[in-house]
Amino acid sequence: MIDFYYWPTPNGHKIAIALEEFELAHEIKPINILKGEQHDPAFIAISPNNRVPAIVDYDGPDGEPHTVFESGAILLYFCQKTGKFWPKDAAQQSVVTQWLFFQCANVGPMFGQCGHFRGYASEKVPYAIDRYSGEVQRLYGLLDRRLADNVWIVGEDYSIADMATYPWMDDRQQELHGIDIADFPHVARWIDAMEARPAVQRGMAKLGESMKVGNPTEETKEAFFFRK
Repeated sequence: MIDFYYWPTPNGHKIAIALEEFELAHEIKPINILKGEQHDPAFIAISPNNRVPAIVDYDGPDGEPHTVFESGAILLYFCQKTGKFWPKDAAQQSVVTQWLFFQCANVGPMFGQCGHFRGYASEKVPYAIDRYSGEVQRLYGLLDRRLADNVWIVGEDYSIADMATYPWMDDRQQELHGIDIADFPHVARWIDAMEARPAVQRGMAKLGESMKVGNPTEETKEAFFFRK
């Protein structure tokens, strides 16, 4: 059994989807980031960077409980634990790892900053909005070119790179980031394929009644963005 520390953010959705795709038994432990629960010392003991998601696998290596934080690390852990969604060929393993790291190092940070400055910042900062909106457009274009020649991000096979990237590019995220998906037809085709997967549907529905920030109050923004 896996304890899944979760709130419905894009990074949280990655692992919600993966738990369904890998068919791993789990129990959701909600961490309400709007109320500052991510700053609780008990959670920080599990996730030192006080961010969701995190997991505790009670059937970890050698049958001992094992804690993992950082969404990309959790996805790789699931591959190692189960052997699923992980190619046998070393070169293909490298390709999967590259595109997973691309999401973690580029899509997540750039899209996150774009969403912050476009949707949640207390004041409009034109330079920041232009900077991060431009990066989001560039990354959409890069993925559109990649998907023009590939069924999935790494090629013919669905992988953890797809699970990691999709939650940052669904309809809600497109609206927040100012994206016209018609400009990126190959990404649009891939999004449709992702949304057709039952495991993706189940993962995206977890705590679906809860919003990430919505219309944030000053108290919510303090808990979510600024508390040390």
